[in-house]
Formats: sequence, structure tokens, C-alpha cells
Amino acid sequence: MMDALLPAFVTLFVIIDPIGLAPVFLALTKDMTGGHRRAVALRAVLVAAVILTVFGLAGQAVLDLFGISMAAFRIAGGALLFLTALDMLFERRKQRRESQSEASVLDPADDPSVFPLAMPLISGPGAMATMILLMGETDEVMGKLTIIGVMVAVLVCVFAFFVAAGALGRHLKETGISVVTRLLGMLLAALAIQFMIDGLAQTGLFG
Repeated sequence: MMDALLPAFVTLFVIIDPIGLAPVFLALTKDMTGGHRRAVALRAVLVAAVILTVFGLAGQAVLDLFGISMAAFRIAGGALLFLTALDMLFERRKQRRESQSEASVLDPADDPSVFPLAMPLISGPGAMATMILLMGETDEVMGKLTIIGVMVAVLVCVFAFFVAAGALGRHLKETGISVVTRLLGMLLAALAIQFMIDGLAQTGLFG
């Protein structure tokens, strides 16, 4: 089991990609204060931890129960991510926040901690599938707890990169963040399309 810890950590780290998520987090929280940004980061990581743990323990059974394939799950995740990418490209989130500030009320639906940060960015189809596979490699309770511990370690790295992204935002200023937001929106759109392409490839419909 000890020999499998490093490969499991590296696999989850690469799949979740904390380094790549940091600038996305910055773009999604660019109008927030430092304290609010940290709260969003913590909430996103905690929600992702619950999602990945549940899917690791019972994900395959849940998908089988509802007759949902992993291919369909990837396609759905890609579609949701694409909608978020459009918001970033056209800065719709900024427009909503400006209108909300006039009423001094923050719409909970505009909080990115659960969607899209916790899901599908942190706990996306790839991370969920990886947890299902890693958990399936052992039937021992201690082995499963160890895999969960590895997942928690990766999510701690995610939180650390999210917090560091806040410091970067203070140096980029409004114009820089606006440019980064649009560039990352394009990258997110491409990632979303890739999710859907992978899902379609898994279905076998195209040979």
C-alpha cells in the first residue's frame, strides 16, 4: 500500500491540476475581497472532498443504479463547464455582481464555490473516475481510508494554490484580470469541448 501512495497522489494531482486551476479561481473570484475569496476556496475544497469521497465509495454503484455511463457523465460535465466559459468570455458574472451591489445583496447562485469550482473543475469526471478506480484496487478498509487521505492531501494543495492566486490578483489589477479572464474563458471552453469529445469517444458511436 505504501508503494501505491505516490502513484495515487501523482495521478490525482495531475487529473485535478491545482496549478492550472489557480488562475481559473482568480478569474472567477476577481471581484471578491480577500476574506471572501478564501471562504470560497475553502468551501469549494470541502465540497469537492465530499463529492470525491462519495464517488470513490459508491460512484460506480450510483451510476449503474441510474443507468448512467461515465461517457454520459463526461459529456454533461463538459456542457456545464462550457456555459461557465461563456460567462467568463463575456464577463456576465461581472455585470451580475455590479447590479447586485446596488441592492447590497449577493445572490447565492453567483457563488462559484460549488459550481463550477467544486464541480466540475476540482471534482470533475476525470477525478471522479480516478477515485472509483483507485478505491476499486483494494477491498480493505484501511486501504480505502489511505486513498481518501491521498485525495485530501491533493485538495490541500488545491487550497494552497487558490490562496496564492489572491496575491497574484493584487498585482494584475483590473485590466490584467480582465485579460486573463477572457483568455481562461477560451481555455475553459476548449477544456469543456475536450470533455465532451472524450465522452463521445467512450460511447463508441464514432468508431
